[in-house]
Amino acid sequence: LGECKALSHLNLRDNALGDEGAGIMARVLGQCTALEHLDLSLNQIGFVGAGGLGEMLQECKVLAHLDLSSNDIGDLGTQRLARVLGKFGALTHLSLSSNEIGVAGTVGLAGVLGECTALQHLNLNHNHILSEGADKLAEVLGKCKALSHLDLGRNQICSKGAARLALVLGELDALAHLNLSDNPISDDGAGALAAVLGDSKAGIHLDLTFCRIFFEGGRNLVDVLGECKGLAHLNLSCNPITEEGEKQLKC
Repeated sequence: LGECKALSHLNLRDNALGDEGAGIMARVLGQCTALEHLDLSLNQIGFVGAGGLGEMLQECKVLAHLDLSSNDIGDLGTQRLARVLGKFGALTHLSLSSNEIGVAGTVGLAGVLGECTALQHLNLNHNHILSEGADKLAEVLGKCKALSHLDLGRNQICSKGAARLALVLGELDALAHLNLSDNPISDDGAGALAAVLGDSKAGIHLDLTFCRIFFEGGRNLVDVLGECKGLAHLNLSCNPITEEGEKQLKC
């Protein structure tokens, strides 16, 4: 592979590379300077492998898509990757979903996201970000002006974290897809999001499934959204809103 100087796309999904295999690949991939798309998802890569990949991939100046989802890089691996992530100037898509990333890893990632000015898609689904991690992300997301897709589903983010995110999401004019599904944001979180996204200029796709939104949350959405300005798609399935709340939600 190191001699394939024109290689632009490489898919190694689900190959059980582990840290050892990732280390070997890292040494080779550093020579593939034309690489734009790299999929290493489902490969049992831990923090050691993630750190090694990050160091070598710095040579891939045109890398735009990096998928490390469904591995086990954890907080330490995320922190090691974050040290070099800001040097990937062409990066537009980053997926770190299902990687056991907690607050510490999120803090490390947040520290460099402001440098990733080309980033359009960020997928952190199914980790352990919590409201504390969401707060750290909110501090820097406003700098990611190109961000159009943000997936923070299934991260144990509660109403406080959702409200903090809502404060910065209004600054993201390019944002078109926001997934906060399977987070216990409850009625207060839904109301805070509605207040910001209801006036958004973009046609937002908002996923709030399994968010523990009750009747009061439904009323908040109705009161704030009015004619549903700024929303193209709203998913509130699997929430205990009740039949009366569903009737009021019809825009």
